[in-house]
Amino acid sequence: MKNLVLIGFMGTGKTTVGAALAKSLGVVHRDLDEAIVESEGCSIPALFAEKGETYFRDVETKRLNELLDEVPQVLTTGGGAVLRQQNVQAMLEKATVIALFATEEELIKRLENDTNRPLLVGGVAARVRTLLAERAGAYDFAPVQIDTTGKSLTAIVAEIKSQLVESRQDGAN
Repeated sequence: MKNLVLIGFMGTGKTTVGAALAKSLGVVHRDLDEAIVESEGCSIPALFAEKGETYFRDVETKRLNELLDEVPQVLTTGGGAVLRQQNVQAMLEKATVIALFATEEELIKRLENDTNRPLLVGGVAARVRTLLAERAGAYDFAPVQIDTTGKSLTAIVAEIKSQLVESRQDGAN
């Protein structure tokens, strides 16, 4: 099995869905942000505050490439991992990429009480709207697109598995 990489805006459910998908497929789940915290020895907000976003993105690219060499797995990324073209290329070359998305209203509802997201400082609703506008189209490269709005975890995992089977069948024809 090829690696599966989940991408999408923050709050779309990548980590939760990734863990459940990995369990259902019988493979390991790795989270890119957790791997960064392990290697850097500090939280993501502390990393942003102490060393800045550029440093964080450099570490993110390095760890992404290292993790993509481990097969098979479900790898979940942070929402900004797609901001560098080299990350997009690496994901497409070494994995099947699955984008999760949700409505703006749903994202705001899911994120309004999350204090562990440095990019949301200054008001969740306004920052979500701004970042969604800035990242419009950034996740469109993924061959599998899943809307998580209002769906149960079980339904989302089933939909992903169904789409993976369909895409394998399409590729075989």
